[in-house]
Amino acid sequence: MENVFDILKERGLIAQTTHEEEIRELLGKEKVTFYIGFDPTADSLHVGHFLQMVVMRHMQLAGHRPIALVGGGTGMVGDPTGRTDMRQMMTVETINYNCERFKKQLSSLIDFSDGQAIMVNNADWLRGLNYIEFLRDIGSCFSVNEMLRAKCFQTRLEKGLSFIEFNYMLMQSYDFLQLYKEYGCKMELGGDDQWSNILGGIDLVRRKENDQVYGMTFTLLTTSDGKKMGKTAKGALWLDPEKVSPYDFFQYWRNVDDADVCRLLKMVTFVPMDEIREMEKWEGADLNRAKVRLAYEVTKLVHGEEEAEKAKKTAESIFAGGAGGDMPSTELAAADLADEAQLLDIMLAVKLIPSKGEGRRLITQGGVSVDDEKITDSAYTVSKEKLAEGIIIKKGKKVFHKVTAK
Repeated sequence: MENVFDILKERGLIAQTTHEEEIRELLGKEKVTFYIGFDPTADSLHVGHFLQMVVMRHMQLAGHRPIALVGGGTGMVGDPTGRTDMRQMMTVETINYNCERFKKQLSSLIDFSDGQAIMVNNADWLRGLNYIEFLRDIGSCFSVNEMLRAKCFQTRLEKGLSFIEFNYMLMQSYDFLQLYKEYGCKMELGGDDQWSNILGGIDLVRRKENDQVYGMTFTLLTTSDGKKMGKTAKGALWLDPEKVSPYDFFQYWRNVDDADVCRLLKMVTFVPMDEIREMEKWEGADLNRAKVRLAYEVTKLVHGEEEAEKAKKTAESIFAGGAGGDMPSTELAAADLADEAQLLDIMLAVKLIPSKGEGRRLITQGGVSVDDEKITDSAYTVSKEKLAEGIIIKKGKKVFHKVTAK
C-alpha cells in the first residue's frame, strides 16, 4: 500500500515537517493517531478548513486515526496567528453553539463510526484549569524570548499583542500534551500558519513526557499568484449551505483561473493523479472540462452528490447554453431595483412573461425555477447581492434566461 506521506507530498499538500524521514517511516509502518484543531470562530467551517478535512480523510483512508479537536477552550482566547488586531471575544453560549455546528460538517468527510476517528473539545481540560498551577506546570516550560521570535506574534507586536492572546501558544501546546496522554496522539497537523504553535506542543511533550512527537503543516490554499483563496463577493466561502448555496459554491470553483485548476484538483479532491496528469496537458477551452470536474468533486464532498448534480446542471445552462443554444441574458440597472426585487418584476423586465398575472400562474403551477430551485411562491424575491452575481431563471422545460444587475 502506498505511503500516505507520499500521496500528500505528490498532491502538493505538505508545507513543512519536523522530521520528514521519521514521519514517513512512522506513517508507513504503524497506525498513527494524529490531530487537527478547529477553533469555533464562526458557526460554520470555511474552505480553508476544508483543505484540512481533505488531509484528514487521506490519512484516515491510509489507516490512521484522526482526532478532530474543536476549540471550546482556545476559542475563548482567540488565535492571534495571521491577525492584525485582536479577535472579538465570544460568549460561552456562542462558542458551544459553533462547536456543535462543526460536528456535522466534519462528519461529511470524516468517518467517526466505531472509533475510526475521535472528536474532542478542549473545553474539557482548559476551562477548568487553575491558572497558578498551569503557570507553574506549563508556563515554566516556555521561554518568552523564544515565543517573541515566533512569526505569529511578531506580526502583532507593532499594533499591540494582548496578554490573553500571548497565552494562546501555551494552551494549544497543552492540547497536544493532553491528547498524547489520553489517546496516544503522536502528530499534530495544521495549516502552515500554525507552525510555531505546533513546535511549542512538540517541545512541551518532550519536556513533560520525555518522548518524541511530530508535526506537519500543509500548504495554505492560495492562487498561483499567491493570493489567499476562499473569499467571495459576500465574504468567506463557507461550507454551510445556508451561508453559501451549493450552486454559488460550485460556481466559485468553476471560475478559478486556468493556472490554478490542476493544482487545486490535486489538493482538494480525490481524483486519481493519473487523470489529473492527463488534464495538465489540456489547453484553452479544454480546461473548462477540468474546472467543471473540480467544481463537481468539491461540491459533492461538501454538499453531497444530489446538490452537486443540481449545481452542475445549472452551470451547464450558463456555459453550454440553455436549450441547446446561447443563453439569452439581460443586465438590469441595480439603481432601479429594490434591495429585495420581486421575481415577477424581474421576469416582466426581461420579457419572460407578458404580465404579472401570467407569471403568477406559471409559478403556482411549478413552471419557474431560479438557479435550479423550483419557486412556488409568487411573492418570491431576489436580493441585489444575488443579482449582482447573476441568476438563471428557467421557464418551463426549455427557456433559460440569465439575469444580472450592475
